[in-house]
Amino acid sequence: MKLSIGPILYFWPKKTIHDFYHQIIESPVDIVYVGETICSKRRELSSKDWISLAQEVNESHKQVVLSTLALIEARSELSVVKKLCENGELLVEANDMAAVQFLSERGLPFVAGHSINIYNTKTLEILCKQGLIRWVPSVELSGQQIENILESAHKHNFADQFETEIFSYGHLPLAYSARCFTSRAKQRPKDDCEFICIDYPDGLLLDTQEDEILFNLNGIQTQSGKKANLLPQWRQMQNMGVDIMRISPQSHGTIQLIETIHNCMGDQQLDLANDGTEHCNGYWFAEEGMSVV
Repeated sequence: MKLSIGPILYFWPKKTIHDFYHQIIESPVDIVYVGETICSKRRELSSKDWISLAQEVNESHKQVVLSTLALIEARSELSVVKKLCENGELLVEANDMAAVQFLSERGLPFVAGHSINIYNTKTLEILCKQGLIRWVPSVELSGQQIENILESAHKHNFADQFETEIFSYGHLPLAYSARCFTSRAKQRPKDDCEFICIDYPDGLLLDTQEDEILFNLNGIQTQSGKKANLLPQWRQMQNMGVDIMRISPQSHGTIQLIETIHNCMGDQQLDLANDGTEHCNGYWFAEEGMSVV
């Protein structure tokens, strides 16, 4: 089982981003995703900067993947996605069908991110013919649904054409919107947000009136309030044919988490439930996502 570090979903200062990836270079992760996937206004790093950073990480002999925006709202954003797809060297994670189109037209392989809706074997097969070599299932799919898709892919003789990567730890990416919920929470219009989300390096938690954690606001993205933790299911994933577990970066503790996972991989159980945060795993067991099974 390989470990990957997903793209940074939050708005961090440029120095923080560089420091983080320099630590990642020394960590035991196998695959590193680099790029802005949430908001084009987050310009601490330009597309050129992201490509340069990815090339630097690539020199450490880890596999590096450039990630694209998940919600494209303007022609200028489309041109940035196109530039990433045409980087000429690195694998790209397509998080929108526009990126899939750019890559397939050029005969380039790609990773289908979790925001590409793949809910059945036929869709997976079609995208494989267009160049998909890895997919990250949507986070609401249960383990049984994913296993059924993989078994069907075996029956249709194309399971050896792709890898499966599971979003295994972090706030679940649930939805995207043209509105920016972080700026709205701070009573600022989206067009004059003053980049307020940089003040929330792990998002802005939203509780219910009963003081229960509900969502985590991250600009235009809505995440689960609790962090998903599927790490104890790693042997089940391995047995059903999953290749990679993805860890979503947080502002603190990510490197230590990666090292703990790496050290525990030989154990029967990988239990990180006592890291001081509230976890959830309901979707994996076909129950409500915020529950703990």
